[in-house]
Amino acid sequence: MYVQDLNCGWMDHGFLRSQFAVKSEAALQQILRTGTRELYIDTDKGLDLPTAPTDTEVIAGLEEELIEIAGAQSGAERPVSLAKERAQAKRIHNEAINLVSGLMEDVRLGQQISLERANPVISEMVGSIFRNQNALMGLARIRRMDRYTFEHSVNVSVLMVSFARSLGLDQTLIHEIGIGALLHDIGKTLVPNEILNKPGKLTDEEFVVMRSHVVHSRDVLSSIPGMPAAALAVAAEHHERADASGYPDGKRLDQITLFGKMASIVDVYDAITSDRVYHKGMEPHQALRKVLEWSSHHFDPQLVQQFIRCVGIYPVGTLVMLESKRLAVVIEAGRDELFSPVVRIVMDAKHRRYLPIQDLDLSAQGRGGKDRILSAESTQRWRIDPEEILQMPLR
Repeated sequence: MYVQDLNCGWMDHGFLRSQFAVKSEAALQQILRTGTRELYIDTDKGLDLPTAPTDTEVIAGLEEELIEIAGAQSGAERPVSLAKERAQAKRIHNEAINLVSGLMEDVRLGQQISLERANPVISEMVGSIFRNQNALMGLARIRRMDRYTFEHSVNVSVLMVSFARSLGLDQTLIHEIGIGALLHDIGKTLVPNEILNKPGKLTDEEFVVMRSHVVHSRDVLSSIPGMPAAALAVAAEHHERADASGYPDGKRLDQITLFGKMASIVDVYDAITSDRVYHKGMEPHQALRKVLEWSSHHFDPQLVQQFIRCVGIYPVGTLVMLESKRLAVVIEAGRDELFSPVVRIVMDAKHRRYLPIQDLDLSAQGRGGKDRILSAESTQRWRIDPEEILQMPLR
């Protein structure tokens, strides 16, 4: 058979290519060692399996499941408007990136790091998310490739705090989870730059070194006086997988803490939506679909469903097609239910022309002008940059 997609975008692997013919038992065993349980084959280039579903059928099934999951919960309460929270969120986001950068430099120099530096920033982050999580969620979509490690750490922290809040966890515990998420990749400081920033696929030997960052993170956090157990679990278990294919300890689902299970979902979601040196990030809606697909083997399915409800079926930054044939970018999750977010209209899709910017709350429309989302769309196809749209003033 000819492998079209290894379907393990949640991890790096030792294959130099993601598309290749399987010509030996050794290649098959190498695929299995990556933790891959299901993959996509190209039947024009190799043997077929007639009983297997097509990619179109798989996507349709996942879309139905996403709709069912999203329909089970309304949007999160937010006592402060997005416009009011935006300035605060931008300051907190910048402070968090600077903090991670400074702490990583301390670790690189062999210096002890202190919780006292992280606590104030996490406290402010938690406060912002409780006021209106969409402000920080929107900033998480605005990225620079040269700051990936720092931004990924901050974004995972934002998502983990929001996720923990949606689970109804105690605010003290949410704070501890936020600290662990902010520092979960601090061990990457001890991985050689030529491996960490390699533009191509890693060799088997390099992959082993890259994986060591989890042990380094665990060791660094364990050495910090007063580090909460929940924070340590986030860092130590964010690459563990439900089917024991993860690392560093190959734990099964029942051996992973709640915090590790949460972190494994969030870490993958943010990683696959980010542009990296060697791949283009997925659209947010597509990434949710993939996380849902992988939940049958790699994640806790119930937690994946709750994460989808937390970020919304159309997360902030998603390009959507409206029934009116207008294209819009989601700028805020639905106030009443997840199918009706606040969107920023940008283009007439039928005539492919830009429209005056207009913000529309799909849950608060009058009887005369009811519009709704038909589908998530490719930003590349329409040449629309959601990051640019998200940074425009609210209207």
